[in-house]
Amino acid sequence: MGVGVMSQSHGNVLVVYFTEHRLLDDVTIEAVAEELNNLLDRTEEGKVLLNFSEVRFMSSAMLGKLVRLHKRCKEEKIVLKLCSISKEIMEVFKLMRLNKLLNIYPNESRALSAFEKRGFFG
Repeated sequence: MGVGVMSQSHGNVLVVYFTEHRLLDDVTIEAVAEELNNLLDRTEEGKVLLNFSEVRFMSSAMLGKLVRLHKRCKEEKIVLKLCSISKEIMEVFKLMRLNKLLNIYPNESRALSAFEKRGFFG
C-alpha cells in the first residue's frame, strides 16, 4: 500500500482507492501523485479506476495532478475513469469543466461496468 492510496485488481481493471480524506497540503498531494504514477508504471491492466469515496476535501493542486494523470493515460493508451466523487468536490469539477474532460461515474459498480462496454470512449 502506498502513501494516500491503495489498489487492487478487479478483473482487468486496476482500482485505486484514496485513503486520505483531505488532499490539501503539498506533501500529501505530491506523495499521492507519485504513488499514482508508480501504479501506472507497474499496471498491466491498461484500465484504471480512481475511487474517491473516502475523499472529502481536495485542493486545486490535486486537480492539476489529476489532469496531468489523465494526459499521461491518454498518451500511454490507458483508459482512466473516476468514481464516487462527493457532491461538493463534483461542483468544483463542474466549475472547472473537468467533468467534460474526465470520465466520471457515480459509483464503482457503474464505472466497472462502463469499462466492459465496447465503443469509442472505452
